[in-house]
Amino acid sequence: MPGQHVKTHIAMIVCVCLCLLAYLSWFSPEPDLSTSAPVSDSDSATRAAASEGAASGTAPTPAFVPTPDPESKAGAPAPDYDSAQSLTVVVNKHRPLTDRAYVPADLADAAGVPLRAEAASAYLQMSVDAAAAGVGLTAVSGFRAADAQGLLHDSYTTNYGVSTAEAISARAGFSEHQTGLAVDIGNNDGACSLQSCFAATPAGAWAAANAHRYGFIIRYPDGAEHITGFTYEPWHLRYVGPDVAQKLFDAGITLEEYAGLPAAPGY
Repeated sequence: MPGQHVKTHIAMIVCVCLCLLAYLSWFSPEPDLSTSAPVSDSDSATRAAASEGAASGTAPTPAFVPTPDPESKAGAPAPDYDSAQSLTVVVNKHRPLTDRAYVPADLADAAGVPLRAEAASAYLQMSVDAAAAGVGLTAVSGFRAADAQGLLHDSYTTNYGVSTAEAISARAGFSEHQTGLAVDIGNNDGACSLQSCFAATPAGAWAAANAHRYGFIIRYPDGAEHITGFTYEPWHLRYVGPDVAQKLFDAGITLEEYAGLPAAPGY
């Protein structure tokens, strides 16, 4: 092949190659950004906040706000029905005091009988208000140690028999009186003292209508013997605090029912 033709042929090949490269460069597709890792709404917000912060020179505001922990919400603690020191402790024929020798550390005088300090203060105020209404209240008995309770129960058993004694008196270690939160009340003249007829006396009627305002409940109400294990005692008041007392009074239920505990008709 003549030299001139060879040069011409090479020039044509080079020209075709250059044209092909230019064509490929012109029509090559740009990267598809939509196929990159997905971006969540919170990521987008965070990036946007970061961009704004960078522009303004201030720290970006986080896009994520943590949900508050339910356990951290403020609220009253659940009532304690087990500890002897608790104002809402439930003592009955199924639930004796853990410490049979328990004696409250804060006993105070409540018009002649010992009670826990808070209960004593509430009782004294109740007595003052009852007197202002023309009703005289007398504190018959308050705190009673386990040994004294045992002697009382034994005397009832001897005098009235086992069945009656179990219905009107708790065994040692099973008595609310040992908590220092129970007080037996009466009329100043002693009418119907420690008898069911007390309910119809001035002191009995006033206490039934007002004791809850001071934190006391009638612990063994009429018709609840199958729950409390004791006969109706309109004179036996138990301090649980004004809030709980109001709830029991409004609902007309026993402490066992309020606490969701089983009935305790017997040991």
